[in-house]
Amino acid sequence: MAARLAPAKVNLFLHVGAPGADGYHPICSLMVFADFGDRVTIDLGEGSLAVIGPFAKGLGRESDNLVIKAVRAFVAELGRPMSELAMSLDKQLPVASGLGGGSSDAGAALRLIREVFAPQIDDARLEAVAAGLGADGAACLWARPVIAEGRGERLSPAPGLPQLDCVLVNPGVAVSTPDVYRRLDASTAFGDVTPPPMPDAFESVQEVAAWLTTTSNDLEAPAIEAAPEVGAVLAILRDEPETLLARVSGSGGTCFALCADDMAAETLAERIQAMAPHWWVRRCRLGGPWD
Repeated sequence: MAARLAPAKVNLFLHVGAPGADGYHPICSLMVFADFGDRVTIDLGEGSLAVIGPFAKGLGRESDNLVIKAVRAFVAELGRPMSELAMSLDKQLPVASGLGGGSSDAGAALRLIREVFAPQIDDARLEAVAAGLGADGAACLWARPVIAEGRGERLSPAPGLPQLDCVLVNPGVAVSTPDVYRRLDASTAFGDVTPPPMPDAFESVQEVAAWLTTTSNDLEAPAIEAAPEVGAVLAILRDEPETLLARVSGSGGTCFALCADDMAAETLAERIQAMAPHWWVRRCRLGGPWD
């Protein structure tokens, strides 16, 4: 048996440009990964996927699951069936939450399958398989801080980052990424995706938060329009003394708050959870990789 963390992905900023002739939007994003997420396990068995955990019921049809698609893509790359593969997905992340759960699950599955069944598959081939699974596929394969550009497939190393203590909050509302993009398109609120100049390394979380104020998440406004509960979360987080910066991750509906240290993050998480017991609240560290 082998297991791997499929960490939550957080977009510290996300700039989105006008769609091209092919209908795709160019993006630029600083992606980091949490020390918390789903967990993928593989073992010898009868070709099955068991989904457990608090958010297992939120997943759609098995055929739409990115873990299944990752296995099928790997089988196609390998050129032989793997009917002896049994997998388990412990779903700890909310579904349709802007945390890249499906892509991260797929990335963890690909690495596990290679490790156990096909160590001869090199990184480049594995990356090509991951990239074919979606815009976040390549970034979520290695789960290390990156700058993602193009459709999300062009990756470059992120600046050096300090420890980023963070609180993730989701109001329990699934947000449809296609719906958010449709709302963005209707607004025609497109700007330059190029971020401001960034240093080779940030020295403190305060410096990171200050620099991030010169950026944005261009999907934040349409996400709040689609799910006003997301706006309520942001308003509360931004009013708390421990919050250095609060923003929506991806297309929502999870928001994140950067804090000065672990104690501040713990205090904030406990207060938010007491304030809204029905919300999903997690204290974590951002960065990566965590394996």
